[in-house]
Amino acid sequence: MAVEGRLGDPVDSYVNGSQTWLRDDGPAAEAIEWRLHPVPSYAAPDGLSHYEVFGAAALAAAGLAPDPDPTELWDGLEAFPAYGDEVEPAPLAAALAEVLGIVPDATGLVDHDRIADEWERSGGTVSISQALLTQLDTPNEP
Repeated sequence: MAVEGRLGDPVDSYVNGSQTWLRDDGPAAEAIEWRLHPVPSYAAPDGLSHYEVFGAAALAAAGLAPDPDPTELWDGLEAFPAYGDEVEPAPLAAALAEVLGIVPDATGLVDHDRIADEWERSGGTVSISQALLTQLDTPNEP
């Protein structure tokens, strides 16, 4: 799994399937929170705790275990300044592209509270990644 090779093991894992990293990857070494978002209606694979899922998926992606398939668990990776730091989107995107070795699909500012509310209302059946992309593709209204 490419994300493991670039970011290492997550520093935290959540029951909802999210995996997180905190690293000083910003353009001026600002702390960045990387968050791997679960697929809609995520359920941990049988027999694995939320702390074990990422490692098991990394082994499967490397061909060292039959499952779980990472694409059935997560549908997007987000990175944003941790601790409320303000970082301009373009320099942040450039710094993060260097870390990942690929250019981000989208950049900009999002309303995380609105996305979290939508996810909660749906009972976890909406894609957080898609909600992020929708906000980034929709121009702000004056």
